[in-house]
Amino acid sequence: MRSSPHIPDLFHHIDDPKPINASTPPSYLKDHRKRLRERFLQGGSAALPDYELLELILFRAIPRQDVKPLARRLMDTFGTFGGVIAAPIPRLEAVKGVGTAVITELKIVEAASQRTIKARLMEQPVITSWTALVDYCRATMAHRETEQFRVLYLDQKNRLIEDRVLGEGTVDHAPVYPREIVKSALTLNASALILVHNHPSGDPSPSAEDVATTGQVKLAADALGLTLHDHLIIGLSSEVSLRSLGHL
Repeated sequence: MRSSPHIPDLFHHIDDPKPINASTPPSYLKDHRKRLRERFLQGGSAALPDYELLELILFRAIPRQDVKPLARRLMDTFGTFGGVIAAPIPRLEAVKGVGTAVITELKIVEAASQRTIKARLMEQPVITSWTALVDYCRATMAHRETEQFRVLYLDQKNRLIEDRVLGEGTVDHAPVYPREIVKSALTLNASALILVHNHPSGDPSPSAEDVATTGQVKLAADALGLTLHDHLIIGLSSEVSLRSLGHL
């Protein structure tokens, strides 16, 4: 397939194997892919709705079929573009038409997105780059179907040392152990920390247990001279700061 003489074909995958007895793609399919690529390269992601951006990713995984039905099926199943790329592999495998190649492409996009956001977060002190912090937490946790508890460990200048997962749980609970949180801080020679966990229900409102856990971690941190900056709860489309609610 050739691209426009003025636009490089950044999406051509020379290693895509041809299936046995595969026929040449119909011209309308080739033209559709060409037009979609050109619209993206000329106008960026804003020029495409989510399902068409998803089609671009699927082009590489499924080079000789119409991927629009699969793109719409994925959007219907997971709701948003972010929901698709962050979906657990078993859930993706359950969608008709999704195989290893599709999952690989989706997870490459997810990993690239998270690494880019994390790199931006590490460029400056975390507490002065709040938008980058929230973007990173949302990218890594907002679409999870089970609760996860993470701790961001910071140095004396409030730069990120490590983002560590310290609890994996069910749809409404993840085990949290204040002693393990502060023990890891000492191991990492951290000076401060930010607690983060998600609510798979989508509602970031803190529970009584969330408030109690925050208080327990603060007591343990204070005893060792560590600063607990905040506890963020990540929902599907919004987040809550327990400091802003007066719980710290």
